[in-house]
Amino acid sequence: MAGAYDDRDGWIWMDGKLVDWRQANVHILTHAMHYASSVFEGERAYNGKIFESRRHSERLLASGRMLDVDIPWTVDEIEVAKYEVMKANGLTDAYVRAVAWRGSGEDMGVSSAKNPVRLAVAAWEWGSYYGDAKMKGAKLDISKWKRPSPETIPVHAKAAGLYMICTMSKHAAEAKGCSDALFMDYRGYVAEATGANIFFVKDGEVHTPTADVFLNGITRQTVIGMLEERQVKVHQRHILPGELESFEQCWLTGTAAEVTPVGQIGDYNFEVGAMTRDVATSYEELVRA
Repeated sequence: MAGAYDDRDGWIWMDGKLVDWRQANVHILTHAMHYASSVFEGERAYNGKIFESRRHSERLLASGRMLDVDIPWTVDEIEVAKYEVMKANGLTDAYVRAVAWRGSGEDMGVSSAKNPVRLAVAAWEWGSYYGDAKMKGAKLDISKWKRPSPETIPVHAKAAGLYMICTMSKHAAEAKGCSDALFMDYRGYVAEATGANIFFVKDGEVHTPTADVFLNGITRQTVIGMLEERQVKVHQRHILPGELESFEQCWLTGTAAEVTPVGQIGDYNFEVGAMTRDVATSYEELVRA
């Protein structure tokens, strides 16, 4: 599938029914468009099965509760919708996007309690998120923006509003010839990339930032479990930027990113080593099992 995302053949599930792709629209005064009252999930299907599908649906509902967006569908109903969309579009290997938002209604200020919560699910074919970086290693910029304090916003929600600095950071990175950008958090510790968690290797052990101010990704949790099963020591800890120089390997994890090696962050270089390749291969085998 190619072309603009609003001009394609196919079907999108909206509020309980399948709608022609081009007709899946919302009003300009939709609350989420003005005030970011929206949460979403990104998922991948392999051979007809969505990886960790229920965990994604559960997280969608949890994200909604964090933003006072009470999604009026159950996990089971969302599961049915996702597979209905894939079937309607003839997809077995696909990216699946579920999104819930405050729609248009009686409120059009900051408050939106009188407005309905809506839900949609779309699916499409989507290849490697970072292109050939999956083989050569992605090049990352270091963002000027920082991941915010939990006292300022619900940092563990997969919420649309949290991604604005990601968009700006990725644009700046791409302008420099990079694939993505690395964030520090508000305290100055290494955090994550714009849409992926990050891992480092040193002396045969793995180090990854503590997920205390950013989303603890489902792929991140899966990879940590894989490493621990292999008896690889995983340190979940606060990492200072100055430590980047001492790490030998690096990779990103995420539903879209899957497991993507990193070859460079700013002035620091990393090898696409044996552990990185093994984790990427093992993850690929797991999701297609």
